[in-house]
Amino acid sequence: MLEDKARLIINDIKNEAGTSPVAIFKRMAKKDYVSIHGPEHHILDGACLLIAYKNAGGDINIDEALEKLLGEGLRMPGAMCGLWGVCGAVTSIGAALSIIDGTGPLSADGTWGNHMQFTSAALSELGKVNGPRCCKRDAMISFKNGIEYVNEHYNVKLEYEQQECEFSSENQQCIRAKCPFCSNKEN
Repeated sequence: MLEDKARLIINDIKNEAGTSPVAIFKRMAKKDYVSIHGPEHHILDGACLLIAYKNAGGDINIDEALEKLLGEGLRMPGAMCGLWGVCGAVTSIGAALSIIDGTGPLSADGTWGNHMQFTSAALSELGKVNGPRCCKRDAMISFKNGIEYVNEHYNVKLEYEQQECEFSSENQQCIRAKCPFCSNKEN
């Protein structure tokens, strides 16, 4: 089932326009095959960054990149945020950055360390918000950090705008006022 969802994500995201990974994510996350929480985000989040990067003029073979991300994302188990202490949204975007740069475990060109700095900054921000998990909130924080990284390291410009959550009514564990994206801070 996860593989089916992942394949739908990869197929549908190729039709997305724009250079805002967040806007692409919000459109994709409303599709009926994307759950409020779940390991499909380990593919969706990085795919949104990759397609926005391509749309912004990034030099990438998008079909190959998305297939590689699909493989990496399917290796990431669900609930890794609580069980491993590493959020799948962050690792998905980290995988996308590694795909853009061609980074691997033996890379010594600086990208290996740069990607570690991105993931540690994003995870630190997530840790300050605290749990329980919310794949939508965690994606927004990961996108914020990922967009900053792309705009600083590549010759493209991705869009970012402060977001308000459109998914809190679907999330039974929403932390409402403690969430930096909650539109109704009184609940």
